[in-house]
Amino acid sequence: MNLFRRVAVAATSLSLMVALAGPATAGGATHASASLTDTGGNPVGWAGFTEDATGIVHVNVHAWGLSPGLHGIHIHNTGLCTLGTTPAFGSAGGHHNPLAQLHGLEDPPGAHAGDLPNLIVNGAGRGHLDVTTDRATLSDGDTSVFDGNGSALVIHLLTDDQMTDPTGNSGGRIACGVILAG
Repeated sequence: MNLFRRVAVAATSLSLMVALAGPATAGGATHASASLTDTGGNPVGWAGFTEDATGIVHVNVHAWGLSPGLHGIHIHNTGLCTLGTTPAFGSAGGHHNPLAQLHGLEDPPGAHAGDLPNLIVNGAGRGHLDVTTDRATLSDGDTSVFDGNGSALVIHLLTDDQMTDPTGNSGGRIACGVILAG
């Protein structure tokens, strides 16, 4: 196949994929990201969010420079990660909880929209979380992370016990990133 024909086939394929996928912001954001920083302002990770056609949000987090073990990680209800606040990253507010649920993935009545499984950090200080949620959305609606004041992703010092309201006893906030569309 000559070069011209390969380019034409590739361009046609790309156009078809874009047409089938639709615009990135149809009905609200379908992709989002957050750059995570620690309390000293140092980069310690990133997160990607994708909402699929069924309304499920795929959350992919990569972190480094953290203490080994399990760390609570939640979507918080305000899109601010102000350094130097007391408590640390207090500007991010509480957990994203627009439906006024109790905390914890193991709580029988249901969890906060922002509750996620613990982030597992290995002995080298690197952590990865790849999870889905149907409680928070990127698109418009009651549980959108893009409400009037935005949202942030926060990593906590301790393990989230997935039951205790309102925070799962997950301790102080050690990293934060504002969730941005696109």
